[in-house]
Amino acid sequence: QVQLVESGGGLVQPGGSLRLSCEASGFTFSSYSMRWHRQPPGKEREWVAHITSTGGSPTYADSVKGRFTISRDNAKKMVYLQMNSLKPEDTAVYYCHRPWGDVWGRGTQVTVSS
Repeated sequence: QVQLVESGGGLVQPGGSLRLSCEASGFTFSSYSMRWHRQPPGKEREWVAHITSTGGSPTYADSVKGRFTISRDNAKKMVYLQMNSLKPEDTAVYYCHRPWGDVWGRGTQVTVSS
């Protein structure tokens, strides 16, 4: 079945880095654009980044622009989110999302704290 599984979350100090991964299965990954979203504690889920099916034209929320990088490896059916210069306000559950058909992963927790 169609599935997205995130990994790579954890606890990191402010200023640190993490790389999130999302493994896709059950569909032709290279045909679909992909997104990352996040849900901070007590807040609404928000869009973070978007990448096209071919990996071009990535776009970012203003809050992460210049610090986060979305990428993908179509051969491995993976999408990544490299997060640098992390701030406490980046603390959230991060979700991988396929907009077509509204497919979501279960999320991975990122906590930025000293």
